[in-house]
Amino acid sequence: MGSNAPEVLGLSSGQAKERLLRYGYNTVEGRKRLSDLEILLNQFKNPYYLLLLFTAILSAFLGEKTDAVVIVSIILLGSLLDFWQERGAYRTVEKLLTVVKTRATVIRDGEEKDVPLEEVVPEDAVVLRAGDMVPADGVVLQAKDLFVNEALMTGEAYPVEKTTGSTLYMGTHVVSGFGIMKVLKTGRNTEYGKVVEKLRLGKGETDFERGLRRFGYTLLEVATLLILLVFAINAYYNRGVINSLLFALSLGIGITPALLPAVVSIGLSYGARYMARKNAIVKRLASIENFGSMTVLCCDKTGTLTEGSMEVYTVKNILDEDDERIALLSYVNSCFQTGYKNPVDEAIKKSFGTLDISQFQKLDELPYDFNRKRLSVLVKKGEESLLITKGAYSHVLEVCKYAQVKEKVIEIKEVLGKIEEVYARYSGQGFKLIAVAYRLFGGESLNYEDEKDEVFLGFLILHDPLRKDAKELVEKLLSLGIELRIITGDNKLVAKYVAERIGLKGEIMSGGDFEKLSEEALVRRVRDTSVFAELTPLQKDRVVTALRKAGYVVGYMGDGINDVAAMRSADVAISVENAVDVAKETADIVLLKSDLNTVIDAVLEGRRIFINTMKYLFMQTSSNFGNVFSMAGASLLIPFLPMLPKQVLTANLLTDSAVMSIPTDRVDDDWTKSPKRWNIEFIRRFMLFFGPLSSIFDYITFIFLLYVLRVNQETFRSAWFLEGLFTQILVLLLLRTQRIFIKSRPSPLLMLTVLTVGIVGLILPFTPLGSMLELRPLPTPLYAFVLWITLLYFISVEAVKKFFYRKYNF
Repeated sequence: MGSNAPEVLGLSSGQAKERLLRYGYNTVEGRKRLSDLEILLNQFKNPYYLLLLFTAILSAFLGEKTDAVVIVSIILLGSLLDFWQERGAYRTVEKLLTVVKTRATVIRDGEEKDVPLEEVVPEDAVVLRAGDMVPADGVVLQAKDLFVNEALMTGEAYPVEKTTGSTLYMGTHVVSGFGIMKVLKTGRNTEYGKVVEKLRLGKGETDFERGLRRFGYTLLEVATLLILLVFAINAYYNRGVINSLLFALSLGIGITPALLPAVVSIGLSYGARYMARKNAIVKRLASIENFGSMTVLCCDKTGTLTEGSMEVYTVKNILDEDDERIALLSYVNSCFQTGYKNPVDEAIKKSFGTLDISQFQKLDELPYDFNRKRLSVLVKKGEESLLITKGAYSHVLEVCKYAQVKEKVIEIKEVLGKIEEVYARYSGQGFKLIAVAYRLFGGESLNYEDEKDEVFLGFLILHDPLRKDAKELVEKLLSLGIELRIITGDNKLVAKYVAERIGLKGEIMSGGDFEKLSEEALVRRVRDTSVFAELTPLQKDRVVTALRKAGYVVGYMGDGINDVAAMRSADVAISVENAVDVAKETADIVLLKSDLNTVIDAVLEGRRIFINTMKYLFMQTSSNFGNVFSMAGASLLIPFLPMLPKQVLTANLLTDSAVMSIPTDRVDDDWTKSPKRWNIEFIRRFMLFFGPLSSIFDYITFIFLLYVLRVNQETFRSAWFLEGLFTQILVLLLLRTQRIFIKSRPSPLLMLTVLTVGIVGLILPFTPLGSMLELRPLPTPLYAFVLWITLLYFISVEAVKKFFYRKYNF
């Protein structure tokens, strides 16, 4: 367990298991895992399914038992196919999420153990360090400079110091220091759990989800009106009330986007699996589509544009000379600090690890925070107490009254020009500078007012080289319609150097500039500003908010406590595997390695999934919508039901089998070159162009069958069944691309399912199942007619498509 709290023994493993059974998992949203039964029942959310089942059962009571059994069987078979696909998608994503599960450090059996956050139980002793999530409500048993951000609960942005006996709340996070807490309440019994239960907190709908929901409602309303019309016409002509109702409801299932949830789920799971192979774990599936619409990416330079391997380059005093005292004092400061773990301290300890600091004894500490941007440690050496401070140059400078030149201590104002000169020289070359200062101290404990009258000693100079492909990555983002914004706590000169090296153009703004701008002015400025330097966490959040107000879809890549507020405000939050817990918990996607290439892959995958979902809607709103109009007209012109309900449902089932492979389809490069957002107007136009075109060919078909060939009703239905099936599955191959069909290859699975469904449709009338469905083999001339009309429709769609995309852009 270490030396921090040897007397805290915590629970035994057996006690923890018993409490987990008694109190349940430590989650605020109940049981997140959907059972197979719940996934199956979700397939029946479409009200037309339920109405159709009810009507089919009613028809069985009225004597039509065979038809009722066939209809119910078709519905159940279709639902089982959808269930199997959606279950596979859900379970795949579930497995991927376990890779980046947030964990808590608890004391079990007398030693520290990492356990999943949801397995924390009442009476657990939880060890807290900087960056950790507070996993439950509890009380502090031990604390050392423990500061907690409680903004989620109180709205207060500044960290609150916690001492022994203080209360801690679930959902808050540790900013700095060390502590051990005793858990009192978990899950929905916590204060955070009560808030969630009351307000149903959580990230709101994405633009894509909102668009799908609204469009689904629109189709549902239109379908309802058409169904009532079709039912009324057929009932008026005495074609049987039950049969007319079954027929109308069958059409409703065809037009409503019943498969939309399954298509989206399957597409997202494919995307999540693809991203996992690219070293990224998607935590929130809907965020993949947000990646597709992202127009600006905000990130720090460290680890994304640079190698992420911080190294000490040199140490320089005020006279730009090497100085061992700076190395020694910075090493002492880094070794004794217990707060926020960071690459600067790791680099210092690695570089100066051979120095002997055994004569120093730690007395107290003022941990680093992102407002002070400095860290002070009080140590004792012999009879002398020494306060050592290191941090950002401007923030250390403000507590210094003196400066040391050689062995002489003088007023800092006498050498301020020399200090600025050294600072500017190395910062301008892209180095990160950490200022070091000290003063003799009289006591053995610290408070923040003690950071004053210090002696400025010099600089620790660190180097993190630019990635060789950094410029290329920035150009690649721009080619995809995504602007890059560097948002960093580093100084302005370093940020400017990096921006120039990677070819990033635009203004540079520092944190100090923010105070002079109103919100409206900031919204205007962010459009032309590419680098934001020397920012506090709240200022980072302001930048993200301003970018969103300026009309951007914002992605934010962060890994530290100081990034969390901005990540929560962004449309897409990205983190990395080695980030602090609270950053990973906030993220929508977690990269297993910090690499902009992975972000670019996510963007392209997001666009691919978005476009494949649109393909389903294109088909739904053209061929299917046209079919309903055709059936409505046919009901007026034809003296019998144009198609039996079981035939309509069978055609829907076969078409759905082809549609389910859309998420695997290839996407043309032309469609992934720019951000994609939901465009209801484009879909309406698409529907108005291609829906009536489908109806025209349906009318040609039934007029030819009825008035030219004068076929009987069984042959009519069988021919129309085959023509409708062929046109629906083949048009899928056309509407999946804006190019000419032969210039855009579909995925092998899509091509296979389309061909398979077509073959099944051809041989079905020759089978016993076809007899049950009352489908009959056609005379050879009729097969030729069906193929001819399908080919003509194929050519017409290509011609209209060319005209449509010349006029409207997707």
